[in-house]
Amino acid sequence: MFYKFIQRIKLFSSPRKEFYLFLKNLIGFYPQKLVFYDIAFTHRSSSRTDSQGHVVNNERLEYLGDAILGAVIADFLYNRFPQEDEGFLTKMRSKLVNRATLTNLTYEMGLNVYIDSNTNNSVEKSHIFGDALEALIGAIYIDKGYGASKYFITKRILSRYIDLRELEQLDLNFKSKLIEWSQKNKQEVKFETVEEYTGNTKQPRFVSVVEINHKEVGRGNGASKKEAQQNAAMKALQKMEISVP
Repeated sequence: MFYKFIQRIKLFSSPRKEFYLFLKNLIGFYPQKLVFYDIAFTHRSSSRTDSQGHVVNNERLEYLGDAILGAVIADFLYNRFPQEDEGFLTKMRSKLVNRATLTNLTYEMGLNVYIDSNTNNSVEKSHIFGDALEALIGAIYIDKGYGASKYFITKRILSRYIDLRELEQLDLNFKSKLIEWSQKNKQEVKFETVEEYTGNTKQPRFVSVVEINHKEVGRGNGASKKEAQQNAAMKALQKMEISVP
């Protein structure tokens, strides 16, 4: 009890008091290992070096949070839909951990204003917000353990921000939808995807172009080939005014 009292004194006397109190209201308990929450919102473009010469950013926490999020979501869906098969559960999990879903959640929760980043890379920008949410989950795990992480995901995110019935009806597979349209209308669809490296980054980005009857109708970027193709397909569907979510 005395330790918790000291931790709260540190929290309220910190120059980042506003941020920590925001987190307390968001996650439902007082954060204790504050340094990990600071790191969770530090994008690699704003990396700093600690006293031991180690580069500090949220990539390791994002890796950890991604694994925890996947496990919690799988457990949640398994118990929530006891009669559904593996295919349904896989699709629902994919929709919940989709990059666009995580980015939207970050904005709805108000996390976006606290992220420290300094990048002009369009692919990196598209991942910053969802990555920070996963890193926050990783920070909660280190601070409070798996139970607290599960509570945050199920009670503070899924219960408040996700409509599962609406999500069931949502089709985010733009490539599949475009191919289905092309087959129905007897049109030839082709995806051309290339790997690119920009600046000093070691991670590639992918650029995909979708053509219909040898005419470009959509172009998309992504951190993976699949993501680039999905973005290109989405642009094509929008250009042709075919309904997309």
